[in-house]
Amino acid sequence: MSHQVMGVVLSSLLVITGCASSTTAGTISPDRKQLMIYSNSELQRMADTYYRETLAKARTQGVLDVNAAQVNRVRRIADRLIPQTTLLRADAANWSWKVHVISEDTVNAYVMPNAKIIFYSGIIDKLSLSDAEIAAIMGHEMAHALREHSREKMSHRTATSASLGIASAALGLGTSGMQALGLAGTLGLMLPHSRSQESEADRIGLEIMARAGFDPQAAVSLWQKMQAMEASSQDLRIGFLSTHPTSTNRIKELQALQSSVRPLYLDALTKSN
Repeated sequence: MSHQVMGVVLSSLLVITGCASSTTAGTISPDRKQLMIYSNSELQRMADTYYRETLAKARTQGVLDVNAAQVNRVRRIADRLIPQTTLLRADAANWSWKVHVISEDTVNAYVMPNAKIIFYSGIIDKLSLSDAEIAAIMGHEMAHALREHSREKMSHRTATSASLGIASAALGLGTSGMQALGLAGTLGLMLPHSRSQESEADRIGLEIMARAGFDPQAAVSLWQKMQAMEASSQDLRIGFLSTHPTSTNRIKELQALQSSVRPLYLDALTKSN
């Protein structure tokens, strides 16, 4: 495809879909405009399928929600974070939030686009996470869902594709486009997020956890633990690090944001007393 033709395709996509921000701005949260080609309903269907398959597999293996104390711990943390999501998206109050813990050594956790929260026991146990550090992970992953980063990522992959056929399929002419791009099922969860998306998730997650009364400094200690694990381990089961790579700059940025979110944290503590 020539650059001229591709330009026409991209221009058409922009006209059809437009660009808008999926969330409102918070104290430190962004309000960047986003390109969304895939419909939200399409992504929700994909997420629902992936969710059912994930739970069915874990249930068959006898590892779904088997550690009651750990499940209750993660759910209590989620119960504090979820109400804070409405600051960025009013409709998040009506999302069907669910929390599950899969007892596997895998170091991973994610929030699906359909508001389903999945933690693997490995990330909690291997990193000896505090409640606040679990909140940092969960807030970060909630941010990806609130900002619809999977949908945006899929849209960008399609928009930059060198095939008119794939671009046409992405606009609702069937599932072949998704299959060709290898998107079906994984929802982009297995692919690294862009740096801008990771930065947004860091900022939003930090604000969510602070407003919920979790010490935001735990986000710094969390990524320091992640960085140490990344440097010392060749474990292929560290899924979180494959999709959320660490860096010294990331830790510095989180540290620099502490003064902005500290008042939110202290205010939450005052209200809880």
